Amino acid sequence: MSIIDRLEKTEENNLKKAAFYTLGCKVNQYETETIKKDFLDNGYTEVGFDEKADVYIVNTCTVTNVADKKNRKMIRRAKKTNPNSVVVATGCYAQTNLDDLKKMKEIDFIVGNSKKESLYDIVVKNVSHYQVDNIFDEKEYSSKKYTLLREKARAFVKIQDGCNKFCSYCKIPFARGLSRSRDEKSILEEITYLGRQGYKEIVITGINLSEYGRDLDSKTDFDSVLEKILKIECIERVRVSSAYPDTITDKFLDMLKYNPKLMPHLHVSVQALDDKILQLMRRKYDAQFVTDILQKVQREVPGVSLTADIIVGFPQEEEINFENTLRNLEKIGFSDLHVFPYSDRERTSALLLDGKIESSEKKRRVREIEKLNVVKYKEYRENMLNSIQRVYIEEIVEDRAFGYTENYIRTFINLKNRNFLELKVSDLVDVRIINFDGTLLEGDVI
Repeated sequence: MSIIDRLEKTEENNLKKAAFYTLGCKVNQYETETIKKDFLDNGYTEVGFDEKADVYIVNTCTVTNVADKKNRKMIRRAKKTNPNSVVVATGCYAQTNLDDLKKMKEIDFIVGNSKKESLYDIVVKNVSHYQVDNIFDEKEYSSKKYTLLREKARAFVKIQDGCNKFCSYCKIPFARGLSRSRDEKSILEEITYLGRQGYKEIVITGINLSEYGRDLDSKTDFDSVLEKILKIECIERVRVSSAYPDTITDKFLDMLKYNPKLMPHLHVSVQALDDKILQLMRRKYDAQFVTDILQKVQREVPGVSLTADIIVGFPQEEEINFENTLRNLEKIGFSDLHVFPYSDRERTSALLLDGKIESSEKKRRVREIEKLNVVKYKEYRENMLNSIQRVYIEEIVEDRAFGYTENYIRTFINLKNRNFLELKVSDLVDVRIINFDGTLLEGDVI
């Protein structure tokens, strides 16, 4: 049965079920919502990815080789669930690895990042099975109006795409293209709209937020648009999804310190804290700079939560280089660390470096960072005991209400035997932190 026949059969039987699976970052998740909206607006019903659907959309990631394997696994799972379905691969892996995906008999359509917004039309009109253009031809930011990614009670707003840094280990510029910034007016309009819809917390996201505005005019940059976002009255909390150490400006730090709307949490793309490795990674700063700027943030913004990505086992990373990273990480009061073993990525310059590290050694170094993280994670949260925190309720499950503090620490409130306490999603409540169970903080409403 042809693709057109399968889709027409779906129409006849009024099935029209679509399933979606997203791998990778919040930007990818945001873009899945764009795709999903088109299907739902045209009569499709969303079902779970493990359920029988007529169309499966896999929005892929390619940041690591583990992600690549999972992409292929989910594509195979979709076709196995319903052999007569239409399976679509889109996203970063689709953009960079077209030839690999063409070999998979389970795939009906491959749609690159630049064609994501047209995916519905491509599939239902059977335009072409392979829609992958040169991503570097994309010169302007493109988005559909008010395509929303909701996570419980928070909403994400994408303001930028692409990256100009070309770090030696990173494949993302080849998947996303060069940096492109969203028009400031549409950003402010969307956030205002979200506030009026009842969202109290907004998360600003993009591939590399630090490059926002550089393709627009000389007066527009990330700090300036953030300043305007913080002035929107109907929004109570604003988060920044990620930051590069060398783009934490004095102006940004002042906003973080003095503006109560900007939440005191930063996820920082650190990757390494050894000068030799940072240079091989093509990071434009040294370990001392990163240590100094993050310690400055901690001094200036008491209680700030810092999380970071770390890569271990980079080519030519000797034991002394790894120990330098480990020792420098110990100096900073991180609340959480995300550690990854290095993996070769196509088209990156690190692929050509000699001195590759054995897999067993990379695993050992991952374990060492994870051991440190156990200590940092516990220490940070125990330091919050007996403090008063403002928690944004995002979920209520049976007799527990869950939410996040301003510094992005997940906290629960025990509602058992508290019948007088009526909490609902989107409530902002002050709590006293009374316990840490090893994973979550527990708070009591005051």
